Formats: sequence, C-alpha cells, structure tokens
Amino acid sequence: MKHRCGGDLSGGQQQQLAIGRALVIEPRLLILDEPGEGIQPNIVAQIGQVIRQLIKEDGLTVLLVEQKLPFARKYADRFVIMDRGRPVAKGDIGELSNELIKQHLTV
Repeated sequence: MKHRCGGDLSGGQQQQLAIGRALVIEPRLLILDEPGEGIQPNIVAQIGQVIRQLIKEDGLTVLLVEQKLPFARKYADRFVIMDRGRPVAKGDIGELSNELIKQHLTV
C-alpha cells in the first residue's frame, strides 16, 4: 500500500490517510468533519479510540463535526447544535437530550 498514490485509495482509506496526514504535524487543534464517513465500523471505533487517547495523553483539542449521534455521544465531551450558522443549543454531551434532537435535528 505504501507505493500507492492517495488518489488510488478507496474513499475510506483516503479519509484515514487525511487524518494521519493531519496528525503528523502534531497539531494542538484537529478539526474532523465526519471522520467515520465511508469507513467500515470497526475502523470507525478505532478512530474514536485514537481521538480519545490523543485528547487525554497529548492534550489535543478536537472539533468534531458529526451527523452520527452514537459516535458523537461516545467520543465527544460537549456539543453545539447549529442552525443556519448560529448555535441553537449547547452543553455537555450528557445534556444532549432526545427532546433537543427532535426539536433541532429531526427532519
């Protein structure tokens, strides 16, 4: 795989490569936009665990943009729900109630 170009990889592999590239420079802030998109579930869980480890051990701050609530609930500490670019709800992840979800996220 090391001899393949990034464009030759699958979508999920490209996503993993992008995360790896971002981590190589040892950032203080990592912005992840749906990091599990197109990746098989067991790898998504590994990504979540690595995110948690980097936060705990390296003091990394992660801004996670995520539509999949189970992933966000498992790996996030806080949440902000935005509507048209403005925050409409925020708090600790444990405060992300079904009522807030229904009010702001249900179609």
